[in-house]
Amino acid sequence: MIAYRIDVADAATHRFRVTLSVPAPEAETTLSLPVWIPGSYMVREFGRHLSQLQATQGKQPVVLEQLDKTTWRAACKGRGTLTVQYEAYAFDTSVRTAYLDDSRGFFNATSLCLRVHGQEAQPHQVQIGTLPKGWDVATAMPVAEGKRSYLSADYDELVDHPFELGTFWRGEFETNGARHEFVVSGAWPGFDGERLLADTKRICSTQISFWHGKKKPPFKHYVFMLNAVEDGYGGLEHRASTALIANRRDLPRAGMEGLPDGYLTLLGLISHEYFHTWNVKRLKPREFLHYDYTQENYTQLLWLFEGFTSYYDDLMLVRAGILDAPRYLKLLARTVNGVGASPGRQVQSVAQSSFDAWVKYYRSDENTPNSTISYYTKGSLIALLLDLRLRANGKTTLDDLMRHLWTQHLASGVTEEAVFAAVTELDSAALADELRSWVHGRGELPLLAALAAAGVGQGSEAAGWAPSFGLKLSEGPITGVQVKGVLAGSAAAAAGLSAGDELLAIDGWRIRRFDDARSWVAPGAAMQLTLVRGQRLRELTLKPAATPLVAPLTLSLVDKPEAAALALRQAWLGR
Repeated sequence: MIAYRIDVADAATHRFRVTLSVPAPEAETTLSLPVWIPGSYMVREFGRHLSQLQATQGKQPVVLEQLDKTTWRAACKGRGTLTVQYEAYAFDTSVRTAYLDDSRGFFNATSLCLRVHGQEAQPHQVQIGTLPKGWDVATAMPVAEGKRSYLSADYDELVDHPFELGTFWRGEFETNGARHEFVVSGAWPGFDGERLLADTKRICSTQISFWHGKKKPPFKHYVFMLNAVEDGYGGLEHRASTALIANRRDLPRAGMEGLPDGYLTLLGLISHEYFHTWNVKRLKPREFLHYDYTQENYTQLLWLFEGFTSYYDDLMLVRAGILDAPRYLKLLARTVNGVGASPGRQVQSVAQSSFDAWVKYYRSDENTPNSTISYYTKGSLIALLLDLRLRANGKTTLDDLMRHLWTQHLASGVTEEAVFAAVTELDSAALADELRSWVHGRGELPLLAALAAAGVGQGSEAAGWAPSFGLKLSEGPITGVQVKGVLAGSAAAAAGLSAGDELLAIDGWRIRRFDDARSWVAPGAAMQLTLVRGQRLRELTLKPAATPLVAPLTLSLVDKPEAAALALRQAWLGR
């Protein structure tokens, strides 16, 4: 059995100490730390945070030779236990790595636990050493014999169980035969834990029933780990837990009425990560059946595993009775508008976006909206469109398709052709061909017609002034107005504006805010911009486009739709 002991070496300097024990090592034992963590598709080089690696067998030192950026080889003598000790710097509050200070600890094993090559299938034990007074441990990893000891079946399971350490709030509930814990670190006084538990239980019950009906889920114990911070948002799924980060102000408060936007966003995040318990953690792309922790693991299917999950996250809130249909349509309109305001949708397909996640999605810059499309957002719209078309055809639903993939491809992994074949089997080859065109094409999705057929009306609203020109602005170091991005094909692009430009004046008047010029610029009139680029003054003319590049739409329930549209809408969103 491979064993790790995790100690707090020095909380003030954010350092864990790790002791790895390898019984009966090979003469040349290779050790390495993953360069990425499943669920977050970017090489992050976790090995850069390791230091002071030392190895022994008994009292005898063992030579550790570093082979590359994240791999070491131990020259062992005999079969005595190999002990490797090292420190890991942990000062990243994200859900992907590790963190330690005097009030909280957190880690994913991908950041701390060296993999013993050739022994990945062995059981792996984690023991948490001495902790600061009052600290507790939360993890979904099964408990082993010994104080604060936990046991996983193999290395893959080990790195799929994060740990939360500290003096956190803790609550639990049971639903559908499974125990669920929720731990929250950093909450303000007045945090309403019971409201969070009650709403989360409704989400979990709805999703378990979606996948299994009245049967139990494929886990007995699930843990939500939420780190509440001043400003942050995100989550990372695991097989029996999820690590979340959210704004403190978005947590429910005692006496809070209704469903504030911030809390709704948090519940959507909870729903999204929980849905991943099935869609990507168990039902996987075939390429993910056996992870390679040393390099990128490519797939063109993130539109399905992230995009379809993004479709179901808010929809599950509707089905759980937390979110009503009109407000759901407002969230949906936001996604539609976001995709519509991304010129990159005409440059990159969602299949390409999935494959390029390793170098593009997590490394966005000022040109990202012009060159890429999110497999999350456009993928969710493809899921919506497919669901509406399946329902309209009257043969099946997207729910049935997801469960079909679960029963048919859980062991073998999902391929793109398997998805198209399932659509053909459940509906028609014609719809499968359409799905293929949506996934690999760069044209507009026929979504509005599908929504109209479901009794959803469309309207429009005025874009903000800067977005109507294709401008993304932020505070600048001098004037307060700096160009952060320019959308391709927009009026701002035609004028020659560029990211990094700092706007000083419009029509000769000094500005502190771009919207100040609305006081004197006539509708449709051109503006003379004075700006700084590379420490030099420039003059440009900005002319409004005849048709704004960004035209936000609104979605609402049609009051008295035709009978067929009403039936479709009720089947989709409920009554």
